[in-house]
Amino acid sequence: MELFLQQLFNGIMLGSTYAIVAVGLTLVFGILHIPNFAHGHLYMLGAYVAFFLMSMYGLGFWVALLSSMAIMALVGIVLERLAYRPLRNRPHIDSFISAVGALMILETSVIVIWGPQGRRIPNPYPDIVELFGVTMSHQRLLVIMAAVAMILALHFFIKHTTAGATIEAVAQNREGAMLVGIDVNRVSSLTFAISAATAAAAACLVAPIFIISPTMGALLGMKAFVIVILGGLGSIPGAILGGYILGLLEALGGGYLSAAYKDVYAFGALILILSIRPTGLFGKEVS
Repeated sequence: MELFLQQLFNGIMLGSTYAIVAVGLTLVFGILHIPNFAHGHLYMLGAYVAFFLMSMYGLGFWVALLSSMAIMALVGIVLERLAYRPLRNRPHIDSFISAVGALMILETSVIVIWGPQGRRIPNPYPDIVELFGVTMSHQRLLVIMAAVAMILALHFFIKHTTAGATIEAVAQNREGAMLVGIDVNRVSSLTFAISAATAAAAACLVAPIFIISPTMGALLGMKAFVIVILGGLGSIPGAILGGYILGLLEALGGGYLSAAYKDVYAFGALILILSIRPTGLFGKEVS
């Protein structure tokens, strides 16, 4: 029983990270209807920016996290402006190639600047508590609480602010939004900024737990796409639920079966769920 509860806790922590990253990815897809294949590398770069700020300038964890979010928001805007906007009316394969070029630039730049070896960010909250036999570090608890806070804040922003309403309007009908005077380009930039900032926040929160490396964005990006497809393309609730499903599958599968194959569970779940519901958990049929 203690093993189950421990893996359940680990799965919720992993799922919280995945949910934050997948929400940013599905938000961009909802606006541009183009998958941002460089999203995982924005996550990776966010962790390295925080590492740089903490190691070079001695910034505290929270200052580095907020600074990384701000810097990555600017990177997201630049990425949208240079890699996606000029190709908006081109075939999707053009955007795919552009995204591949962007992610290679990001990964290579990190290797050139910080080297290919892994790095570690000091854990600001190393203390551990035990409850019902479950070992929980303060940093892992922080990841869960921060994910809930960010999801609620994002929901409030989209549903109860003017800027959020414009994002929702463009996602529902781009031409209609333009007819009523909404600046679609500005909304696209805003969406990319939010997406990159949330990815950076997720990376900074888990960086003190895991080693960061230039290649960590590729696997995380693939998992984020699995989550978005599981939940239904463009569905924020689906991305959140998909993130927690994947996190729990990895933790429970790693605990009871084999940790060596934990990354395989994501794709197994994708095949199983799509065979039952081809549009994903919250996806809609396209007429």
